[in-house]
Amino acid sequence: MTNHDSVGAPGGESASAARVPAVGESRVPVSDNVLVTLLVDLDEALHFVQETQLHLTPTQLREVSPDGRARVWPLAAPGLQLRLAEHAGVATLDLVGLQGLLARWRFTLVGQAAAVRLVRLFEQLREGGLQSEAAEVEEAVDTELQSAPSTWVLLRLWRFAQPYRLQLFWGFALTLLATGATLVPPYLTIPLMDDILIPYQNGKPIAPGEVALYLGGLLAAALVGWGLGWARTYLLALVSERIGADLRTTTYEHLLTLPLDYFGGKRTGDLMARIGSETDRINVFLSLHALDFLTDLIMIGMTAVILVSINPLLAVVTLVPLPIIAWMIHVVRDKLRTGFEKIDRVWSEVTNVLADTIPGIRVVKAFAQERREAERFRAANTHNLQANDRLNRTWSLFTPTVTLMTEIGLLVVWAFGVWQVARDHITVGVLTAFIAYIGRFYTRLDSMSRIVSVTQKAAAGAKRIFDILDHVSTVPDPVQPVRLPQVQGAIELRGVGFRYGARSVIRDLHLQIRPGEMIGLAGHSGSGKSTLVNLICRFHDVSEGAILVDGQDVRRFAVADYRRHVGLVLQEPFLFFGTIAQNIAYGRPDASRDEIVAAARAAHAHDFILRLPQGYDSLVGERGQGLSGGERQRISIARALLIDPRILILDEATSAVDTETEKEIQKALDNLVKGRTTIAIAHRLSTLRKADRLVVMDRGEIVEVGPHDELMARQGAYWRLYQAQQRQADDEEKAEADVAEIASVAVALDTHAAHPAGDA
Repeated sequence: MTNHDSVGAPGGESASAARVPAVGESRVPVSDNVLVTLLVDLDEALHFVQETQLHLTPTQLREVSPDGRARVWPLAAPGLQLRLAEHAGVATLDLVGLQGLLARWRFTLVGQAAAVRLVRLFEQLREGGLQSEAAEVEEAVDTELQSAPSTWVLLRLWRFAQPYRLQLFWGFALTLLATGATLVPPYLTIPLMDDILIPYQNGKPIAPGEVALYLGGLLAAALVGWGLGWARTYLLALVSERIGADLRTTTYEHLLTLPLDYFGGKRTGDLMARIGSETDRINVFLSLHALDFLTDLIMIGMTAVILVSINPLLAVVTLVPLPIIAWMIHVVRDKLRTGFEKIDRVWSEVTNVLADTIPGIRVVKAFAQERREAERFRAANTHNLQANDRLNRTWSLFTPTVTLMTEIGLLVVWAFGVWQVARDHITVGVLTAFIAYIGRFYTRLDSMSRIVSVTQKAAAGAKRIFDILDHVSTVPDPVQPVRLPQVQGAIELRGVGFRYGARSVIRDLHLQIRPGEMIGLAGHSGSGKSTLVNLICRFHDVSEGAILVDGQDVRRFAVADYRRHVGLVLQEPFLFFGTIAQNIAYGRPDASRDEIVAAARAAHAHDFILRLPQGYDSLVGERGQGLSGGERQRISIARALLIDPRILILDEATSAVDTETEKEIQKALDNLVKGRTTIAIAHRLSTLRKADRLVVMDRGEIVEVGPHDELMARQGAYWRLYQAQQRQADDEEKAEADVAEIASVAVALDTHAAHPAGDA
């Protein structure tokens, strides 16, 4: 059975073939740039099936079956529309043409965010071209997710529970058996009261055998209930721990695949809280409260059946408070959901202060801002306290009210039961059993009302987790990537354009870079230099045009495969907590010690490494604490050398160091750029003289290209930049000379004051 519906066309043709010209079935092409992928995991009967992939490219909508066959619909076809609907946790996506329904796909809410993005991009492309408004698309996705009922998000955890469905089945079976065992004792009290105790009060002797039989039944039920409850709790606790671990791992792995612009809009503390505390909260819900909630449901259902079987009229009286309690739970649930979502956001403010302050503790202490940071933390903590207080006011009223309703219900049962006994409609044993059952019934009902709070906490946490998982990368891997065993290093920019939201940063760039050539990027701040190298590294994808490496569009390569051939040396190198050797080998963890040492030698880092207490095994503090800026930079150069990239990006690699250190780094860079295609951004234009060509950018456009001497002779944009920098350097030298002269005069005056001429 296929996992989509297709509407037949007259004459036996498929809808796609009959209604949309140029649609056919073929193998998946590899040349298309896939903008978004939707995984379709349900068939028309809503059964889980092997996933079909729905791809949107700039020219077509393509369905790829698990066997690799594809059906395509050109976006240029007249009247083509996509309609997305969601009901009860199942989403439906309809493709409609001029003659009606062409195809239908059904999927779980796991694909909801991708579907929203697909529909939005589809509409943009149909309206005349992709506008590349990434921020608008993500805002639309967020809006859809915000509007979804929060509690439904818990159903999406089935994606992580599915691998353990056999264990969950046995856990459910054990829950049924354990619940049934706990319902046996009240039923045994009926004959114990009516056949043993009450006849004894009327003069009939007690039969020890019958008493022993009933008491033995009570003991057996207790022991069986204990054993089944232990097995159920242990089994489901193991499963929930694994679900929680899978959730954390999947979220973190997905987070690592997201583009840089995603992290630019997020706080570190917030992301840490989501992966840490939110997954812990979900794990506790799954291991403890979900099990209790399931047990409560089963217990209430079984108890209701037993009560009706014993005495229907008394059972109806027993269930009178149930609709009122259900209505209260419904009213309070929405308030709790909103409150817990706000508490989660407020709590992230607390973790954000910690994430900001602890890594930046040196700056905090240098500027004596300890009190200020303490006040920031106090304010965030107070905000968190206020949010919890507001929620607790609602919860503190709800819980006692439910308890009061159950007590009133129990009182009603007693009153009606005594009246029934007085009229000889029921026996004392039946009333006693009813009271025992109703005690269990209302206890479970009260427990369920309390679980509402935990459920809404878990739902709020799951929503924040799925906000990460639903975020579709703007730098996707192609469906069938082109293999990249070796790179020569030829780079071509064809009409490259890029926008951050509605702001155009780069426009219509054309440039060819030969293999092994060194290109220097020059221009004022904000001219687009760093954005261009980010595009070449594929931290972002171009909005218009294409970037080709060795004649292939970089979007046809797998992202990780392509980046293995690109080395990056940043203005401010980042080192991880660990040893010097581990940091150098970060790009190649399997590198031998000899290879690490060779890379350090080439980066002119070997000598200072040997001066460290443990040499290459010396621990580096977080973010490279304990090393100077020049030392950190040379380690980052060694890290780039070790992976032996064919394309090298130098982003202001020497701007943050002194002149002497710059010379050492420049020697290391000379070794690094040999035989590699190099693109360098430098703060000091004089360091770009070794470049084969200089590319001068202004406001996102290339205004000049050529060698240093040629551009200086033209006296154009590069010449003006160079002259301005030279004047600035001369002014700085003059200022330093003036300061030195003033200092020497001050010293002379001090000497004269200490030894006047008359004392000679």
